[in-house]
Amino acid sequence: MNAPAELTADTAARRTAYLTEVLPLLYPQPCRIALPHTRSAPQPMRSFLVLPDLRRARLLAPLGSTRVTVGAVRRYSEPQSLASRMKRSAVTAALRTGASAILLRDRIRVSAPDDADHIESYLAGLLGVRLTPSVHIGPARANRKPVLQLLDDAGRSIAFVKIGVNELTHGLVRAEARAMLTLAQAGLRHLRIPAVLGTGQWHGNELVAASALPIDAPRVPLRHETLAAAMREVCGVAGVRRQPLDESEYWSRLRARLGGLTVVEDGRTLAAAARDLVGRTGAQRIDFGCWHGDWTPWNMTSTTEGLLVWDWERFGTEVPVGFDPLHYRLQAAIVRDGRDPRDAVADLLTMCGPLLYGFGVPGGSARTTTLLYLIDLAARYLTDRQAEAGARLGVLGSWLLPELVAAVAAVPDVEGCR
Repeated sequence: MNAPAELTADTAARRTAYLTEVLPLLYPQPCRIALPHTRSAPQPMRSFLVLPDLRRARLLAPLGSTRVTVGAVRRYSEPQSLASRMKRSAVTAALRTGASAILLRDRIRVSAPDDADHIESYLAGLLGVRLTPSVHIGPARANRKPVLQLLDDAGRSIAFVKIGVNELTHGLVRAEARAMLTLAQAGLRHLRIPAVLGTGQWHGNELVAASALPIDAPRVPLRHETLAAAMREVCGVAGVRRQPLDESEYWSRLRARLGGLTVVEDGRTLAAAARDLVGRTGAQRIDFGCWHGDWTPWNMTSTTEGLLVWDWERFGTEVPVGFDPLHYRLQAAIVRDGRDPRDAVADLLTMCGPLLYGFGVPGGSARTTTLLYLIDLAARYLTDRQAEAGARLGVLGSWLLPELVAAVAAVPDVEGCR
């Protein structure tokens, strides 16, 4: 698959365009929205500071109370590098000292009649309390959706709200609500997750509100044993069962997903690789359990209050044990550490045995499990049409498929297969 035209478009233009789509969704007419460098909205109900600026918008932080604005910035994301932490500290310092009026100039103002139906009035009714929103503007991805952080007058994060705006994101929002409700009954001991505060539909869009986790608690170094114990606990919330791969519910579901992708060349290549793999290894008995689905360093933090883990929209059941540590390792290597994606895939295949040993995956099936994970990930990217959405890793032929196809071709037949 070739990169679509959108991938070569200016990233800043895409962020600005997305911003102009999101704001009317949150504040529909008769609300009026004034972007930076346009005439101000009369008597704005809500004013936002655009950070870092309109061209690179990542966060709309509410203005009016310094404590609330600072709180929105501090809780915006989990910085993964010293540089990110320093940038965030610089912004909060500018806000506290008043220098932001000079250094951070882009503002968005929203005006609305008292009886207007907008997201703030809807959430006040849903949650029973009026809170102040900040708006997160994520990178171009098929699953990008409006995410609001709700703060009280002291600048404390009370809740996060996700809003599904199309078929894909509607499903993800519903899935996350179901996952959190399911896990809330699991008696988790090794991690903490958000609680569902409310769900609903607003203007035809799916919505879930979840409690904010206490990420302001003092941090503690993340120990490998702590992370592994949490992943194992999630894996076992619905029990673990072992069965031959080619007789599993997982393979039946994956085969159906892949069948729907064969209209594109990458989908046909992926489906052929999956059939080849299961043809060679289908007799292997694999352990199946649950997984978070997107367990990454930026979807969690280690604190004195425990290991806090959020973003459960990809939670799944009846998947091969070991998918979470594989996903964590691959995403950390590519996104956090800046590794070349193709090299990161090759390293994952090399290191899968030691990585999965602590999860009870025997050496003989570690490589099969890893290849299944890579097939599953590729199927997700194709199903979500990430390349067309402009996602950085959306074009699978540039990194994932070549390594995957070559690795499957090198897998020996397991006795009893074919």
